[in-house]
Amino acid sequence: MKLRGLVVLILAAAVFSAPALAAPKRADPIKMFDTDNDGTLDLAEVKKAASALFAKLDRDHDGTLDAQELRGRLSAKELAAADPDHDGTLTLDEYLAVVEQRFNAANPDKDGTLDAKELQSPAGRALLQLLR
Repeated sequence: MKLRGLVVLILAAAVFSAPALAAPKRADPIKMFDTDNDGTLDLAEVKKAASALFAKLDRDHDGTLDAQELRGRLSAKELAAADPDHDGTLTLDEYLAVVEQRFNAANPDKDGTLDAKELQSPAGRALLQLLR
């Protein structure tokens, strides 16, 4: 019995530590969006990434994102706050305004760039929700 238990333990350890079964890591956002390769993200790079995602999310190609297209990125309350004309959708400009607000919230030192540490903050993670 002891040998069988040891074999089960060894097999379990092998299975759960196998790299192929490990949870996939998210790609490094700085590497993904840092077009000038300076190791940080500036507002222009973030807006470029957000614009590309907006186009991808706009499945019906009507130039706006509704609650379903924004699912997982903005809560209903956040959508309402970001929707100045109260039509239940965000245009690209309205979406980019939210992106800029979140960028500024993630940039407490006000240096105009976000480094890895700033992107790992709650405000940085909120911004990344709008880019992925």
